[in-house]
Formats: sequence, structure tokens, C-alpha cells
Amino acid sequence: MALSPMNVSQLAAVDAARAARVLNDVRDATLSGRRGPVAPRPVIEESWGRMLRSGVDPEHDFRSGLLSREEVQRRREATPLRHVLPVLREGLLAVADVAHHIMVVADEDGRVLWREGSAPVLRKADGLGFELGADWREDVVGTNGVGTPAVVRRPVQVFAAEHFVRTHTSWTCAGAPITDPRDGRLLGVVDISGPLETMHPATLAWVDSVAKLAEARLRELHVNALERLRAVAAPVLSRLTGRALVVDRDGWTAAVTGWPYTDRITLPKSLSPGRRWLPPLGVCAVEPLAGGWLLRPAEEPESGGGRRIVLDLSQRRRWSLTVLGGAGDWSRELSPRHAELLYLLALHRSGISAAGLAREMFGDPGRTVTVRAEMSRVRRYLGELLEHRPYRFREDTEIEVLLPDDPLHLLPHSTAPGVRARRGTP
Repeated sequence: MALSPMNVSQLAAVDAARAARVLNDVRDATLSGRRGPVAPRPVIEESWGRMLRSGVDPEHDFRSGLLSREEVQRRREATPLRHVLPVLREGLLAVADVAHHIMVVADEDGRVLWREGSAPVLRKADGLGFELGADWREDVVGTNGVGTPAVVRRPVQVFAAEHFVRTHTSWTCAGAPITDPRDGRLLGVVDISGPLETMHPATLAWVDSVAKLAEARLRELHVNALERLRAVAAPVLSRLTGRALVVDRDGWTAAVTGWPYTDRITLPKSLSPGRRWLPPLGVCAVEPLAGGWLLRPAEEPESGGGRRIVLDLSQRRRWSLTVLGGAGDWSRELSPRHAELLYLLALHRSGISAAGLAREMFGDPGRTVTVRAEMSRVRRYLGELLEHRPYRFREDTEIEVLLPDDPLHLLPHSTAPGVRARRGTP
């Protein structure tokens, strides 16, 4: 019986060994310039062409360096994909574990950030270099279920010897891109992988449907966040005269008065409060709001008023920061690390260097890179209320720290020397 590309994928569901032999013959023939028993599927043939042009070696596995644990964690915290992990897990993991698959989630750079599922398959994946922090871009490891969907921007299943690199040909993957529903930007890829005999042609539709559920969840989160920002903006705008625009941290409009409505304003990557030039608005006064920014023409009067910061550390497991005055009052729940940092800054009102903070946090003045990275994240929401060189709160800002009744309950998780000393613990 003559086989078409579709016949091969159907054959894999009923006779994995025969499908693997056919696909291996197709791969060998195509890569040597001969005519095989069946033509590769177009998406695979196009990918192989890209690999040959870019110089990927089909016979030798190449593995770029793994990301460090710290960098994997940093990327996890930065990617919007973290918000849809529950959707991906609910839709894929229960079946994946029973069917001897694993679920892999990679970011837009092809770096593996999460990997879960069948323990034996995870161990096999380790042997292929399919590890946390690994680089699975198509032009690095060849045709695969992570890198290829990222290139073609649609779901792709890669059966056995459809992988370009021979060491991957015992593996089968089905991956679907996840895009930002606001602007179509690629956020990453979700992939189901496992040995050839465990896969089914319907796997691709299954993965694609869950990826679309994840995108729908991201859309819902965006709409909800804008609604919350509108609620914050309403009393602020009611007190102002003249033109004003309220946008979220990515520039999406939540409320506007006096200006024509536009969906989104292009913001600098590291926007901070103060006078800033913003296309197409010109020079604007930028003030922080909870979850966004208030933008007004710089020549119009600022909302004024002093600022007061309340750092609430009175609870044992939940800490918050509240900013009062300025454009409006807002609060933010703090991570354990940021609660520690802001407490130490409150103790050193005259300022403390990065080395000093590293000593207070870790007992090691050399860990300034970690301190600077965390302080950069804090400045994203406190903006002009923090100064650096040395790090400190602005002099004209009032700071109030709410502490627990029992000093032993002050940030009980913390091992920072500066916190332990105030807690009275060794």
C-alpha cells in the first residue's frame, strides 16, 4: 500500500514500530537527496530545509549550556506563562502521567522553564538533554515539538524520525504556541512528549485546545486587571482637571479624560515616575497607581501632596506596602524577600550601600548582584520613592513600620542577619 504523509501519522497509532521504520527511511532518503517511500509532511520538510541551511548536524546531538537555577526562577517570575500553569496542568498532566508523557513549558526563547509528568519519561528526557533550562530552539537542536511550533506559530506534532537530529528519533512531541492575546506576541510553547509508542494522532489537537484555553485565561486576566485599575483611577480622575490617561504597566488604557481614546501607549521598558517623553503624548508627568500609571501633560499641575509609606509587617505570613498621597492611595502585597529589603531600608533612613544590604541580607557583602537585581524589581513599583547610591527612601517621604506585638514574630521566615538581630534571635 502506498503511504501518504497522513497515512504515516495514522499508522503510528496502530503500529508504532512500522511507522518508525517508514519515517526513518524517509529521513535518510531526504537528507541524502534521494526519493523516499513517501514525501515528508510539508511542515517537516520545510523545517529540515531550515536545518540544512543553518548547519545543524543531523547525526550529532548539540546541547547549549543550561540556564542556572537562579535564571530559570527569574524567567518563571517574569513570564506571563506563570499565570496559566494551573490551566495547563489541569488540561494536560492527569492524562500525560497515565499515558507516559511529560508536559514541557518553554518560554519565547525556547528555554525549558517547567517539566512535569511521568517520572520514567522525565528520566529518559534527561538523557536527551530535555532538562530545565535547556535551549530547545529549532536552530539549536533541530526539528522538535518546542522549537518548530515557535518558528511556524502553529501546533506541530513531530513523530520519531521526523526529528532532524538522529538521537531524538525515538521520541515524539506535540507542541502548540501560546501567544499574548492582547498583541499576538509569542510567549512560549507547551509541549507533550514521550516515546513514540505512547503517542496518538489526536495528541496534537488535545495540546492545541489546552493552549487556546490558556490564551483565553490570559485574556480574562487582562480584562479583570483593567477593570481593577479603572476602579482605582475613577476617584483620582474625578479630582483632577485637564487631560489625563491611566494605563497599566504595559501601556494598555484603563481610563482617559480629555484625550482621544487609544488602546495602548508605548511605554519605555523601565518607566519611572517624573517627567518623561512618551509618544504620542509628548512630555508627561508620570505618577504611579496600583497596577499602572497616571499620565498627564507636564505643563498641567501635579496632584501634589506629601507621600507616606506604611510597611505592615505585623502579620506572621502576610506583609504589605501602602502608599498614601500623591495621585492616589494604593497597596501591594509583598514577597518575603521584598518585605525583608524594605524593612532594612526603613531601618537605614540615611541610606545603605549594595554591599551593606548584602551583608544585612546574606551575611556576605559580596552578593551585590543579587541585591541590585531585587532592588531593581522593588523600584518598578516604588519608582521615585526610592533613591540609590546609597539605597534609601526619599527624604520627604514619611515611613511607618507596623511590627508584630512579639518581636519573635517579625518576618519569622527570615534568616537575614539584619532581621535576626532585630528579632533577638541568634
